[in-house]
Amino acid sequence: MSGRSSRLMTGVFAALMLSLAVACVWLGTWQMQRLAEKDALIAAVDSRLDAEPIAVPPADQWPTLDVESLNFQPVSLVGSFRYNQTATVFTSLANARGPAAGPGYWVITPFRLVDGGTVFVNRGFVPEQFQEAAVTDADGAESQVTIAGVLRPSEAAGFMTPAPDNSNRIEWVRDTQRLAAMVDPSLAPFAPFYIDLPAGPPGELPQGGETVVEFANNHLGYAYTWYGFAIVAIVMLGFWLWRQRYPLKG
Repeated sequence: MSGRSSRLMTGVFAALMLSLAVACVWLGTWQMQRLAEKDALIAAVDSRLDAEPIAVPPADQWPTLDVESLNFQPVSLVGSFRYNQTATVFTSLANARGPAAGPGYWVITPFRLVDGGTVFVNRGFVPEQFQEAAVTDADGAESQVTIAGVLRPSEAAGFMTPAPDNSNRIEWVRDTQRLAAMVDPSLAPFAPFYIDLPAGPPGELPQGGETVVEFANNHLGYAYTWYGFAIVAIVMLGFWLWRQRYPLKG
């Protein structure tokens, strides 16, 4: 190989490895920024959960509401349950705080606000053998009550999510738009969030108080991985340059 070709190959390889190292450092730094954001979010949620309930946002704010900023916010609501419109959402409850666990259903009941609009309320978990009773042993009682719970953003159904089982009033995701299609349309508008109720008396079903406060936070590990790749790229470049200058003798 000519000296010119050798120098060209050295320059190309060095540029490639340096670019790779820079990209890895950038990705590692981005993960550290994401770590700081996630830590701030966790701290905000922790403080939110200990706060006094605020009034639930009214229906006229729902179209532009930043629901994520209210995630896990305790709220209070005044209105009435529509028990005969109850739907159930399949789940498998692990690490339960109450005695009931395993395969079962969230019991979701529309709550008509006194000022208009409907919020879906997750009243809690029931084992799977109680699903039918949850949707049939209900009347249309509409006495006005004040309740408090934790606000949660609507869950998004994925492309693999099965269609709802309307005949048995079974859903697979706490998607408020899909739940709205299962109940009386006169209850519209529907909130883009739902409410988790707190735990009731021990042994009571539905079993409330099962809100999972958990955030995936692997950013530090990802940052170390990217920084490690950057170091490897620099070491490989240094070794290759050393071999170019001091080739092995045959």
